[in-house]
Amino acid sequence: MSFSQRLTEIRTGFEPAFWVANISELFERLSYYAVFAVLARYLYETLKFPVERATGLTGLFGGLVWFLAAFGGALADRLGFRRSLALAYLILSGAYFLLGSIAAPWMEPLRNAIPLGALVTGILMLPALGIALVKPCVVGTTARASKENVRSIGYSIYYTLVNIGGAAGPLVASWVHAHMSVENVFRVAALSVFLMLITVLLFFKEPRTAGEAETSTLGQTARNFLTVVLNFRFMLFLLIFSGYWIVFWQEFITLPIYIHDYIDPNANTELILVTDSLVVISCQIVVTFLTKRIPAFRAIILGTLISALAWLMLASHASVLTAIFSLALVAIGEIIQSPRYYEYISRLAPSGQQGTYMGFAFLPIGIGSLIAGRFGGKLLHYFGEVTHQPERIWWCITAVGVATAGLLWIYDKTVMPSAAKAA
Repeated sequence: MSFSQRLTEIRTGFEPAFWVANISELFERLSYYAVFAVLARYLYETLKFPVERATGLTGLFGGLVWFLAAFGGALADRLGFRRSLALAYLILSGAYFLLGSIAAPWMEPLRNAIPLGALVTGILMLPALGIALVKPCVVGTTARASKENVRSIGYSIYYTLVNIGGAAGPLVASWVHAHMSVENVFRVAALSVFLMLITVLLFFKEPRTAGEAETSTLGQTARNFLTVVLNFRFMLFLLIFSGYWIVFWQEFITLPIYIHDYIDPNANTELILVTDSLVVISCQIVVTFLTKRIPAFRAIILGTLISALAWLMLASHASVLTAIFSLALVAIGEIIQSPRYYEYISRLAPSGQQGTYMGFAFLPIGIGSLIAGRFGGKLLHYFGEVTHQPERIWWCITAVGVATAGLLWIYDKTVMPSAAKAA
């Protein structure tokens, strides 16, 4: 197929809803990663939480976002993607604004009435409600609004736009933090998602694949949800794959504090975190081309292994430069596995259940984040503050990733569903 034919195929293969949903996702990711880039240090340095509590709260923020996506997917099938996206962006704009207002004078009565830990925990849980709806809606729209011959390309476009937002978020956070107070990072995030609320209301039209079953009742939605939960082999795969995200989320939870406390207290950690997304944006097409003949599940295993081994560079020599190199290699593993992961799960989803299945696709990210926060905090405390051997943190994290790749390989050889192999 010629280049012009491929461009024509891409131009005609997606409905307008695909582009609206994915562009809105770019700005949602900008907001999310702007917040995530400053959150751990904000809790640790500004609000004076102990390191284990700060990383635990940061992991809770990330974990609930992705864990609730499984329920958000079922709700999106019921409400429809347009209404779900609008509701999500409304919730997010309010949640980020509150998060940036914890120290504001008008919040003082609430701060006096509620212990700070409980107040911060409650506010950190709010964005989960919004993102739990956004993620399955956007990925489900990509499935519904893409023709079969361009669906793989659609997920690559989705993933590239996610990473443009992921790169822009820390950049915005770095600039705002340098020129204004850190609280304004959260307010800029609130403004970004509020603009997406307006965009969805004006331009998003509900996609529907011809012949696709409608999820017309709450009972059917509940049955769809229960069917996925009772699919033992699928749920086992999601549980194993959570190990990848325990490793990955350390770059936002553990790495900023590690760099500040044990490498360079003047390092711009927000700017360093841009590395992952910049590598994904610049290398996505090349790596996708080089790995396109690798079966989807083997690509997932390979990406998991590469991301795990990446941290050995930082373990061997602690410097800002090796941290950047580690993040770059983590990103290569991420490029290899992530689009193929969503493609793999989308092809398992029966007609009318894309939202539910794609919602569950985010469950490992949530489990990984919840564990990563506590796990990373304990590693920072023990190896950093007790034994004064902080480099051993990254050996432990690498071990988790290698073990995950091994378990995925065993799953592939023994219990992987035959339907997934056919796909």
